[in-house]
Order: sequence, then C-alpha cells, then structure tokens
Amino acid sequence: MPDYVSLRGHQIYSYEWENDGEAVVLLHGGLSKTSSWDYILVPPLEDEFHIFAYDRTAHGFTGDQDDSLHFDFQTREAIAFLEDIVKEPAHLIGWSDGANIALMAAIARPDLVKSIVAIGANFHHSGVMQTFDNPEISEEDQAEYNLISPDAPHTLLEKTIRMQEIWESEPTLTLEEIATIQCPVLVLVGDDDIISHSHTVALFEALPLGQLAVIPGTSHAVVKEKPDLMNAVIVQFLEDLNYPATRMPIRRTNNQSE
Repeated sequence: MPDYVSLRGHQIYSYEWENDGEAVVLLHGGLSKTSSWDYILVPPLEDEFHIFAYDRTAHGFTGDQDDSLHFDFQTREAIAFLEDIVKEPAHLIGWSDGANIALMAAIARPDLVKSIVAIGANFHHSGVMQTFDNPEISEEDQAEYNLISPDAPHTLLEKTIRMQEIWESEPTLTLEEIATIQCPVLVLVGDDDIISHSHTVALFEALPLGQLAVIPGTSHAVVKEKPDLMNAVIVQFLEDLNYPATRMPIRRTNNQSE
C-alpha cells in the first residue's frame, strides 16, 4: 500500500508491491504522479519483480521544496530513494522526465542501476520539438491537485511555470556522458513522439548496451496509447538483459560476443 515515508527529512509518497524478485523502480513523468501510470506497468511485472515507485518532490502527493523541479535535485532524490528505501540495485523504468532522471542516476551512481527502460527520453533539452506557451490549468486538473497535493492550490500554476522554464534549459547531458552508461538500456519512443527522431537515435547509438524500440502509431503518450505492445517489449527486455547477438550486425559489431 502507498504511504508517506521520510526520505532524508522530507515526506515523500512511496509505493511498494511486495515480491521477492529483483527490484524495479518506476519514475513517472514531469508534472505527473505514480498513479497516472502504475496501473499500466505494474500488472505485467509484479509477479516477477519487486516494484517500487514514489511521487517525486513537488509531484502528486509529495510536497514541494526549494529547487525541487530541477533535474539535479530529482536525480539526487532518486539516488536517495534507491539507497534508503529500495536498498539494492534496481531496474529503472522512467517515462519522459522520469527517463531522463534514470539516465542521470546511472551516470552518477552506476552501482545502483541494473538496467533502464527510457520511455520518451531526451538527454538534452534541444531534443524536444515542442515549445512551451503560457500554461493553462484545466478545472479537472486543479480539482485533482486540490484533493491530493499537500501544497496550496495556487501552487499548481506556479509549478507548471517553473517546470516549463526548466524544460527550456534542462537536461544538458552530452553524448560522451551517455556513453559512460554501462548497463543495458532500452530506448522506447512513439513514432510521433515530441522527441526528435534524430535525438532518439543519437541517444541509442551512444549507449554501449542500448536497444531501440519505436512503437508505431503512438506519441509521447505511448504508455497509454498502446500499452500492451509497449509492455510486451519491456517485459522481453527485462527477461533477457544479455546484449543482442544479431545475425547481421551493423551498429553492434564492436560489442558482439566472441
């Protein structure tokens, strides 16, 4: 059952699905929350894996802190969650901002990350094809925020403005930094994602142990548009993390097994 836990002095809303399998941590998207997607990812994984998740600071049921929306803050928080709550290396499944945080955590603390599923990731802000205009908060979103967030109602608009400003300048990873990630990584996107195809391919090709999945007929919301197809790809990846030995290798010629 989800509940508040103290993570280094701050109350975060944490989830855990009991199982004796290897740890998996779900990292939700920016300005989102765990409950927006756990019902899609958990069912195909919970029989084999010990799943954890949490609402990041300033998201969902977790209250705000100074500078909490910046990627460096959220990466430090993810590392703290792995150290203090999960207490073992884990497979990270991140969507959008959550995927970026997973990549950053693997760079900073490779000992804590077994593998990554990066859904709609952009390692650099330049990879996003969307511009961010003046935010508008729907009545439905405001009502939900008022119900679940420990922060004052007016802070939803303030957080949205802050987040959009951050998206214009963060993250700022380089391909050289991406190339240091030594765990298996599945890069997964929709074929009409807001992340440019060239950016996604650059990410995939820079990863020493990368795999690429482009889900047809989907957007940045691939998680909800074709969940069965997406889950099948993710489950297959997690069940066999061996580096692919293909019959006609082109990009993998330097990494194929002898």
